[in-house]
Amino acid sequence: MPTTDLPVWRTKRYADLKLKSVSGEGRFSGYASLFGEVDLGKDVIEPGAFRRSLERRGAAGVRMLFQHDPSAPLGRWQTIREDARGLYVEGVLAPGVEKAREVHQLMKLGALDGLSIGFQAVKSRADRAGGVRRILEADLWEISIVTFPMLPSARVSNVKNARFFRDGETELARRMRRAARTLLSTL
Repeated sequence: MPTTDLPVWRTKRYADLKLKSVSGEGRFSGYASLFGEVDLGKDVIEPGAFRRSLERRGAAGVRMLFQHDPSAPLGRWQTIREDARGLYVEGVLAPGVEKAREVHQLMKLGALDGLSIGFQAVKSRADRAGGVRRILEADLWEISIVTFPMLPSARVSNVKNARFFRDGETELARRMRRAARTLLSTL
């Protein structure tokens, strides 16, 4: 007999995190799922969506994984908080974990630059006009370092406070994607 309840795995979504910097000790920071930005899964995280989850779990209760693989923890989140812009995080990669050392080197080179959050939607609202799901409350359970983030603009912006070199075409494409998102959000 069919059930109306969706399996848990079908209600989990991933949104992305932008790294701000990576230190020599494997420390990094950034913003997750900037509020109001539509990801490739057509989800938008609303301000305050993580408040209850963070009050309950804290940074220590959110796992740092590689590619959303629960068998591949990489380190520890030290700070996770919402601010006016989005979900701000600070983490440290575990130096004694081989995969974490590899990830750290790849992050410093700019070869691995995406992050993605795993959460369970607690409350959401469908925006029928745009086909977007607005996440009003989410239970945050993990943040992963990933190769291909759902939010194409979620990338490492600098390492050790030095900007990555971007050629003119890459920079132009990035600005055009940002302008298109801004234009679509005003329609």
